[in-house]
Amino acid sequence: QVQLVESGGGLVQAGGSLRLSCAASLRTFSTYTMGWFRQAPGKEREFVTHISYTGGITNYADAVKGRYTISRDNAKNTVYLQMTSLTPEDTAMYYCAASRQFMATILSKYDSWGQGTQVTVSS
Repeated sequence: QVQLVESGGGLVQAGGSLRLSCAASLRTFSTYTMGWFRQAPGKEREFVTHISYTGGITNYADAVKGRYTISRDNAKNTVYLQMTSLTPEDTAMYYCAASRQFMATILSKYDSWGQGTQVTVSS
């Protein structure tokens, strides 16, 4: 069974940075598109970013473009999310997910999900 475990969340002041990690128990990790999504209280889960199998292609939601960077290390079965210039609007539970579909953006195309890690940005 696929298991994704996120870490690195926490409380940070506005303007600060955090780095999230997601460790995957996938034997074929390098064949999955990996994505990050987030869900704020009272809101739907939304796409944040994703990365292709080898890491050569990335896409970002407009709200995080230029501030967030996704990367992956296939040797470690881990995907990362570097977040900078954080604002209170970035406060949410952040989820890591894996998809067999190349560069999927729709939640339903992601087969496996982590339990989430909370990011809270204070003003």
